[in-house]
Amino acid sequence: MKTAVFMGIIFYSLTILIHFLIISKSIPFTWVNGGRSESFAEQLPISVINIVISIVGVVFTLIVGRIKLYKYKRGITVICWFFVVLWSFGFIQQLFGTPFEKMVCSLVLLLGVISNLRMAIEKK
Repeated sequence: MKTAVFMGIIFYSLTILIHFLIISKSIPFTWVNGGRSESFAEQLPISVINIVISIVGVVFTLIVGRIKLYKYKRGITVICWFFVVLWSFGFIQQLFGTPFEKMVCSLVLLLGVISNLRMAIEKK
C-alpha cells in the first residue's frame, strides 16, 4: 500500500506541476487539451480546475495511506475504482492528443491509473 500511495502522490504532484507550468506559460497552452484551447484565457480555468482536483486527489491518497478503520474500506475502494476509470479514460484521450500529451501526460496518467488500481485492490 505504501508504494501505491507514493505513486499516487507523485502522480498528483506531477499533474499540479504541469498545470502550474501551463499557468506560468512555461508550457504553451497549445500543447495541452488536445490543442483545442484557442487562447490562454480559455485554458486557464481548465488548468485551475485540474489543480483543485489534484489537490483533492492528494488529500484522498494521504487519507487512504493512513486509514486504519476497516469500516470505510468499501467506500474507499469504490472511490479508487472511480479514479481508475476516470484516469484510464484520460489516458486514452492523451493518446489522441498533442505530441506533448502523448509523450508526457499519458505516462503521468498511466502512473495515476496504476496507483489507484493498486489502492483499490490491495488489502491493508
